[in-house]
Amino acid sequence: MTQTFLDRDYSLTGATAKHAEAIGLKSAEWYHTAIDRKDMKALMQRSDQPAIRDTVIWLGLMLAFAFGAYLTWGSWWCVPFFFAYGVLYGSASDSRWHECGHGTAFRTQWMNTWVYEIACFMIMRNSTRWRWSHTRHHTNTYIVGLDAEIAVMRPPDLIRTIFAFVGVFDAYEHFKSILMNSFGVISPDDKSFIPETEWKRVILVARVSFLIYAATLVLAIYTSSILPLMLIGLPRLYGCWHMVLVGLMQHGGLADNVLDHRMNSRTVYINPISRFLYWNMNYHVEHHMFPMVPYHALPRLHDMLKHDFPAPTPSIWAAYKEMIPAWRRQLRGEDYFITRALPASAKPYRPEFHDSNMATAAE
Repeated sequence: MTQTFLDRDYSLTGATAKHAEAIGLKSAEWYHTAIDRKDMKALMQRSDQPAIRDTVIWLGLMLAFAFGAYLTWGSWWCVPFFFAYGVLYGSASDSRWHECGHGTAFRTQWMNTWVYEIACFMIMRNSTRWRWSHTRHHTNTYIVGLDAEIAVMRPPDLIRTIFAFVGVFDAYEHFKSILMNSFGVISPDDKSFIPETEWKRVILVARVSFLIYAATLVLAIYTSSILPLMLIGLPRLYGCWHMVLVGLMQHGGLADNVLDHRMNSRTVYINPISRFLYWNMNYHVEHHMFPMVPYHALPRLHDMLKHDFPAPTPSIWAAYKEMIPAWRRQLRGEDYFITRALPASAKPYRPEFHDSNMATAAE
């Protein structure tokens, strides 16, 4: 069964947000798979060692590739160095800000804070804004009008999605936000989830980012070379493709307005290099259901919970084979989403956890 779209207002201050709150979707009770308390306590144990190891590798490789790009600048030999550097800067930084924002990557909190701030700058996100935005995302995952991080809306804007692979619109929105915040202006949508006590810090972070980018641009002009921009700023454009590739799989084509992460999130098996870049966020159902489990423990959590979860998508390619037809149907005006099949061992999906007034399942 399919229907034409009901009105979806994705702004955080519109009628859809008010409707979602009125029917109890805001900060609602979500389904959680039962897990032994002792097992969960063990999984939630934090450790500095895995994140220090991975961060040293990450930043060390960035420095090595940046040095290689500098040495070969002006020849075609610099291209592979910039390719690798760009992915580490413009893609791996996404998972680093994410995990350190949760405070779970390192046991030592100042390490989480510093890596979080550095990675947020790389990925062009205001560190204060996104701390609160991501809190909202976990509290109201894919609830239309309440979640500020819905990547592909209905109907999908495929042009914007395609351009996301080179970061054009994201960079534009970020610099527009930097300028606005630097002059002390915070948007109504941002005010809806950022506490007033944090507004000054949003402005401070924007001004610091503006000064760094301005200094980089001045250096590029002074040296008559684009090299400084190739190392700071532009990697967010030419290196973000992997972040977008794996990020779209998190919720792409799945149900919105449903209080069961098994229905709105996707776990995908991916290759070891992508897992390092992505810091195991491919175990995305597990992460959303238990967000305080560190990234390095997610494979163990997956093994404990898979009896209650839909079968993992076997590859990145398989995820896109599933998502693209769903987006095409949504483009035709169908209120369609992919329904995840649960195994016989799982607790059944509860339809009362889905708002039928805002989204209708398709057979």
